[in-house]
Amino acid sequence: QVQVAESGGNLVQAGGSLRLSCTVSEDGYAMAWFRQAPGKEREGVSCMSRIGTATYYADSVKGRFTISRDNVKRTLYLEMNSLKPEDTAMYYCAASSLFYCSDSWSSGLTSEFPSWGQGTQVTVST
Repeated sequence: QVQVAESGGNLVQAGGSLRLSCTVSEDGYAMAWFRQAPGKEREGVSCMSRIGTATYYADSVKGRFTISRDNVKRTLYLEMNSLKPEDTAMYYCAASSLFYCSDSWSSGLTSEFPSWGQGTQVTVST
């Protein structure tokens, strides 16, 4: 199974920026970011295909977050700008079993995303 490790979470003021990183032990698949706030369901944030030609974003982050990847470094990134308190959550990276992001990628099904990291906390203060 692919090993996944996130980093970059921190406490930041509203309007600020953060960049999350996710390193995997094996590259070659689509990858995605998810988040879960206390008391809320997990939400698909963004997904990128294996070679980065297709990207998808949740409506709540469009125009503020940018997903990217460096396949040589086996690393996925999430650049987060104009952060809001409602972005506060544990952010998880997941490696897919597919080369692309399916129509249901945001559901985060383990059949599509069998490998998950432990998460990195993002807290946005007012």
